[in-house]
Amino acid sequence: MSQKPDWLRPHGEPWGRGAERLVYDNPWIRVTEHDATAPTGRPALYGVVSFKNLALAVVPLHDDGSVVLVGQNRFALADYSWEIPEGGGPLEVDPLESARRELAEETGLQAAEWREVLRAQLSNSVTDERAVGFVAWGLSESADGHQADETEALTLARVPFREALDAALAGHLQDILTVAMLLRAYHMAREGALPGALARAMLG
Repeated sequence: MSQKPDWLRPHGEPWGRGAERLVYDNPWIRVTEHDATAPTGRPALYGVVSFKNLALAVVPLHDDGSVVLVGQNRFALADYSWEIPEGGGPLEVDPLESARRELAEETGLQAAEWREVLRAQLSNSVTDERAVGFVAWGLSESADGHQADETEALTLARVPFREALDAALAGHLQDILTVAMLLRAYHMAREGALPGALARAMLG
């Protein structure tokens, strides 16, 4: 990893943390309320949603340059969403191990090659959720097959990579990890960071 440039150093005072109160707790999230002091010195009340899993995202690339997308109804926005395979993994488990599991469960696929390409904070003003993204290729059918969670009704689509990227840029795919990861994969293909034949198939 390259050294951070000097302008990335922290500036100013950090937030001060006072008393903390538990507001809500379930197996996936924890909501707390905090007495806080802002970097300006002003008192503040802050609510934080803490996630008990790491968010994971995978761009699964077939040799012909197509990508697998997953469609499902999402509860929070009451909307249907097309996304790359995503899920959660325990914080104490290697993200790659969890990503392999998620890919198999959601798509029935396994990959010979994996590359971690993204670390992200998904909504850092009110949550501590972090994400890790992978590009995977050399795809084949998983020995365990497709095993979606009992609450998931998933639809799979295999589409040309450029078609998926164009859909994201047009606003038809709005899941932020999907948008970011498709752009990341496109950049890698353009910059020679993926095998040549695969990159040409993606960009063609």
